[in-house]
Amino acid sequence: MSLTMFKQPTAVIPIAMSFAALAVVVGHIAVSGVARQVDEGTAAHLWQLLMAGQIPVIALFAVMWLPRTPRQALFVLAAQLAAGIAAAAPVFLLNW
Repeated sequence: MSLTMFKQPTAVIPIAMSFAALAVVVGHIAVSGVARQVDEGTAAHLWQLLMAGQIPVIALFAVMWLPRTPRQALFVLAAQLAAGIAAAAPVFLLNW
């Protein structure tokens, strides 16, 4: 399968945002530990913005590329979904 679809900004931006959200979680764990905080802090809000902000980009990618090249677009959408799950997994596993 050709990876040329990953050269499109709308394909890469959501994956990068998911990795940035994961980095925020890992950084927060490194600084504060895994204990629950009394109030949501900056890290929680930044994670929420990164995760929610990628939804319109994913939708734009799907609208632009699914009709043109469905097989490659589905592969990219699967990669975006996997990156999103990887970023959300620590939050849900630690019950934050």
